[in-house]
Amino acid sequence: MHSILRGIGSTAAALVLLGWAESGSAQSNTGTTFGAFSMIEPSARVAAMGNAGVALFEGLTAAYYNPAAIGGIRNAQVVFSHNAWIADIRHDYVATAIPLGGWGTAFASATSLNSGDIPVRTVEQPLGTGELFQVSDVAISLGYGRQISQRFSAGLQVNYLQETIWHTSASAMTLSIGTLYRVSENGLRIGSSLTNFGTRASFDGRDLRFTYDNIPGQNGDNSSLPGIRYTDAFSVPVLFRVGLGMPYKVGHDGRLLLEADAFHPNDNSESMSLGAEYAMREVVAVRAGWQGLFLEDSEVGLTLGAGVNGRFEGYRYRCDYGWADQGRLGSTHRVTVGIGF
Repeated sequence: MHSILRGIGSTAAALVLLGWAESGSAQSNTGTTFGAFSMIEPSARVAAMGNAGVALFEGLTAAYYNPAAIGGIRNAQVVFSHNAWIADIRHDYVATAIPLGGWGTAFASATSLNSGDIPVRTVEQPLGTGELFQVSDVAISLGYGRQISQRFSAGLQVNYLQETIWHTSASAMTLSIGTLYRVSENGLRIGSSLTNFGTRASFDGRDLRFTYDNIPGQNGDNSSLPGIRYTDAFSVPVLFRVGLGMPYKVGHDGRLLLEADAFHPNDNSESMSLGAEYAMREVVAVRAGWQGLFLEDSEVGLTLGAGVNGRFEGYRYRCDYGWADQGRLGSTHRVTVGIGF
């Protein structure tokens, strides 16, 4: 127990090095970027740990937080995640990884966000026109990771992002990279990643086309001239993560994992997240965390969750649940199911 307390104290001291998140003074540009849906974390496990996951080595869903985690995957896996997001928005995620022997590991994922049907309202018909529209977003990622040494791994992902609002859409390409380092086999872990470094995006589609009368009231004038509205080019949400993770053995069958991440986004203020996981015999786990520390005007906070792991007829499986407080927006619920072959 004394060694655990000393280890926790050492980890806490290391976390002080991440304190720049508390003193960050960057201007908030929340809501000004394209592809913000790609910043919704899919993993129920990591969400229950305050979304502190950049230093995680194990698990396919860890690749979302740090592409370097792809390099540590030793067997083919597939994972499905459903997120009951705010305002009845559906957020779904599927990913798979295939080891390439000594060449590393290949990775692919797809993310979908859908608003469901929304009534079309206009100034003239504020109660609705009878038409319905949807907002749908899609992200497709291809990645590669490799464990360069027993302690160090690196990875990258190429991402395609698309947002569609009724008949208008925009798309962009981005790149995500990451590294992971283990100070010792069962000791401190250090991770960092840069997410969505890429191009800008402008919307286009038939909803931006219109007709107009250049000289109203003049006889012989063409009152249906074609026109088009152009939108500004929007930046993608770039996020730099850096974090620490530390596992501790508790008793004969227990394991405690502590995680801490610091975030530096281009569209919001800097923040930190903390998380913990206690696992018994690597079968049952309970988790808790806090996200959005030092975040300006934060609506997020406490996170909780649990999970089970096991084997069935030669396959490994895991099921995780994560709950996150969203302040005045209520709460969100994530469920993740993974299968290893």
